[in-house]
Amino acid sequence: MSNKNLAAVTTELIETYGNTAKNVITAYRVGNERAISYVDQSWAAAVKKAGTRLNAEVRTNALAAQKKVTSLYAQGVVLTSDSAEVAVNKTVELAGKGVEQVAANASRFEKATGFDLGPVAVAVVPAAQAATKVATKIEVRTSEFASKIAGGKAKVKVAAVKRTVAKKAAPVAKKAAATTKKVAKAATEAAAA
Repeated sequence: MSNKNLAAVTTELIETYGNTAKNVITAYRVGNERAISYVDQSWAAAVKKAGTRLNAEVRTNALAAQKKVTSLYAQGVVLTSDSAEVAVNKTVELAGKGVEQVAANASRFEKATGFDLGPVAVAVVPAAQAATKVATKIEVRTSEFASKIAGGKAKVKVAAVKRTVAKKAAPVAKKAAATTKKVAKAATEAAAA
């Protein structure tokens, strides 16, 4: 991976987990659609098999009842999966904004505490990059799983390799170094005065 700052790597990791959650939601949606189709076919076959043992009105009522139950179940699946996608999108958005805010306030924290975050941020980036690699593999696997469940009938988003970050935060290490230099210069000037 290229030399990225901690905020960018963390944002990428958050987006990867968001995509993984969306793949699981897609698997849930498509799996339930296939289950509904199977139940409908089985019910229709059972009614057809009963044939003349059931009068026409009972067969019609049985098929209508099944269609009503299927419709309600399908609406529930759509409602829950759409709500889950909205929740995932909002969570990823808020987490990304949180990372941006933390990165933006890093120099203020350093100034207030006198603790230099630069070395910590630089040391954590490789671990965050490794976690992102693992999360990307999980994302790809969940995408493959959702595609297998779909069986080619439904459209499944395949995990994208390319990631974009809406707003790129300034590297924490550079901010830390600049802040440290400013504080040292101010301390030297104050001591000289």
